[in-house]
Amino acid sequence: MEQKPRTAEVVIRELATRAHGVVTRKELLDAGVTPGELRNRLGKGVLIKVHRGVYRVGHLAPSTEADYLAAVKACGAGALLAGRAAAYLWELIKGPRPPPEVLTPNGRRVADVVVHRARRTDFNDSARRRGIPITNVARTLLDLAASLPESALVRACHEAGVRYRTTPRQVDAVLERFPSAPGRANLRRALRGEVTVTLSRLEDRFLARLTEAGLPLPITNRVASARRVDCRWPEHQLTVELDSYRYHGTRHAWEQDRLREREAREDEVRRYTCGDVFENPRFMLAELRSLLG
Repeated sequence: MEQKPRTAEVVIRELATRAHGVVTRKELLDAGVTPGELRNRLGKGVLIKVHRGVYRVGHLAPSTEADYLAAVKACGAGALLAGRAAAYLWELIKGPRPPPEVLTPNGRRVADVVVHRARRTDFNDSARRRGIPITNVARTLLDLAASLPESALVRACHEAGVRYRTTPRQVDAVLERFPSAPGRANLRRALRGEVTVTLSRLEDRFLARLTEAGLPLPITNRVASARRVDCRWPEHQLTVELDSYRYHGTRHAWEQDRLREREAREDEVRRYTCGDVFENPRFMLAELRSLLG
């Protein structure tokens, strides 16, 4: 039986379903939609213009992913979501959604999109997130470094490690290719724990317990053996890891904890939970008092 040709509605729906409801003029024409059919759907509101040659399917509500993907598509082949927009999509930063920011090889200017002209080597750092071409996590951290306060940059580095297993060595590999990048020194400081910052209520309360007990405070979130540890007293060769379920409740997290313990083999290692810190700190403080002299 001869197969019937697909209607324009079917083509539009299929393309939109794969791409957060976003389609381009080129994609539609390549799939067999005629210019007349395209104009007709624009007139009926089936297609809503977002950027030149980029449309949102009218019955689909816009989303963060749709807006970001539309911006990337509008900037042409090879474009990547970048900067704060990429960091937001990777969930490295919180707060209001940043405007679309895109690296593009052609330098095309697009209304309401922050555009950066890309170099050929920039595309060594490409990835995909929720179907959107984007700079990878390590490169995104470098792009953030010039604009984020140091404390927020440390938190972004922490999120990268927890969510995507990003290591300081992976970020160093990106830094080597961008020796004059703005914020490069800030990122190195953040990666090596040279910025004093706490990353959770658990850490805040732990330090408060130490202060109340008159115990010396540790260096927090410092890199040791290429991995970040929660608290360390180098002069006492003591490392403390604070275990919350969010960051330590999976098999991978458990294995990473054991790896950190092996890498910190010169140190005494102690692990304390939310219960130790918030509910019953007596044993924890007695042990630390002994270990810290």
